[in-house]
Amino acid sequence: MIARKTLGRLRRIAKRWRNEARSGSALVEFAMIAPVFFLLLFAIMEIGIIFFAQSTLQHATEIVGRLIRTGQVQGQSLTQSQVRQIVCNNAAPIIPCDSNLYVDVEAFTNFNTIIFSPPLGPDGTMNPMNTFQPGTACNVVLVRSFYAWNVFTPVLTPFLRNMANNKHLIYSASAFRNEPYTTGLSGC
Repeated sequence: MIARKTLGRLRRIAKRWRNEARSGSALVEFAMIAPVFFLLLFAIMEIGIIFFAQSTLQHATEIVGRLIRTGQVQGQSLTQSQVRQIVCNNAAPIIPCDSNLYVDVEAFTNFNTIIFSPPLGPDGTMNPMNTFQPGTACNVVLVRSFYAWNVFTPVLTPFLRNMANNKHLIYSASAFRNEPYTTGLSGC
């Protein structure tokens, strides 16, 4: 009877050791696959956040474009910093309102005369964007917003950076003709 109990205990112990040996192999397999899995997971998250930030910046640029197109910016004599703050308010909290955000507004007489400077210099750094010309009624206006996004995932930096200092340039633009918002104009 005692031998039978002892034999039963030994079988249970042996079974437990076999199960633990199998779980050990699962741990080794997970250790081999985990870096690739987490890299893929972080890549999907970072690219998704960049696309969401791009969409948010485009939305904020379109809001400012609407204010300029209808003459509200000109009528209230808003300054460049006030227009930039409108972009900041509409892009927050995805895009922080810091020195990496640039807003450029240029007015032209028609669509054929649009000439604008590139946002990046030859060394990959941001060109200073100091233009603020919202134009008058019936002018063609180009509103551009730029943000230098810091790439967080170190392994993805060579694939996502498109400017100096391991940053990704997020860019949005809106081109339109101002409405005839002044009195006496019937159309453009």
